[in-house]
Amino acid sequence: MTSTGRRPHPALAGVVRRYEPYDEVATSAPLRRREAPHGACTLILAWADPLELTGPGGRARHAAFLAGMHDGAVVTAFAGRQQGVQVDLTPLGVLRLLDRPTSALTNRIVPLDALDQPALAALPERLADTPPTERLALVDTVLRELIDRSRTRPDPAVTHAWARLAGARGRVAVATLAHETGWSRRHLSARFRDQVGLTPTTAGRVLRFREAARLLVPGPASARVADTSADTIADVAARCGFADHSHLVREFRDLAGCTPSRYVQEWRAGFPDVQDAARAGS
Repeated sequence: MTSTGRRPHPALAGVVRRYEPYDEVATSAPLRRREAPHGACTLILAWADPLELTGPGGRARHAAFLAGMHDGAVVTAFAGRQQGVQVDLTPLGVLRLLDRPTSALTNRIVPLDALDQPALAALPERLADTPPTERLALVDTVLRELIDRSRTRPDPAVTHAWARLAGARGRVAVATLAHETGWSRRHLSARFRDQVGLTPTTAGRVLRFREAARLLVPGPASARVADTSADTIADVAARCGFADHSHLVREFRDLAGCTPSRYVQEWRAGFPDVQDAARAGS
């Protein structure tokens, strides 16, 4: 797999978290991955072979699509070649880009031509015809044009609540968020779900899980993968606000479909046979 990332244009702050170009070939057998929820929406701008996707919303087969906020893992598989750009979008960024409630995308994977945004639907083909060094600038341009035309803005209270949750990695009580926004818990939860795609409680769970997964599986800049002994997992659980080791394991099973140890094993060695993965998450 080859990729060269680039920071989004400053005008897309709060909309785009990152770009990740990719070019990957599966030569002998389908390549499978577990994509756990990560507190963002994923825009795939691909122009090669489609992905097979299995998750909370069922089965799908798409090359270019938008995945909304999820509270469960999606297993992807492909044979042949994958080529495109992955764009990680904030949920409130998706609200602005699409001019529609983000809750309509929750646990769904929607092909680009079903989003009523012709500029997005045409983007993968345009990228395929663009020199690699200019592709991310083109993505910048299209997304900025969509934002400039958008008539939708999130509620300031929802923006505050999402920023607080994201900044605290999920460790803020809904009662605290309601007090800070001046809304009732019920009203905040309804408006938050409409615009973010998950309730504050579920979003907090996903963000805590994401932080625990980050600590167990450091990014490419680190050469060390955390040990998955019970003591280490208990330490990660304490740092991320889980009650104990068992609580963290339950959350991994619920949100990722596997144990923390299996999650790290897959990261180290690649995704195992799907039958094995299903047994690990049962």
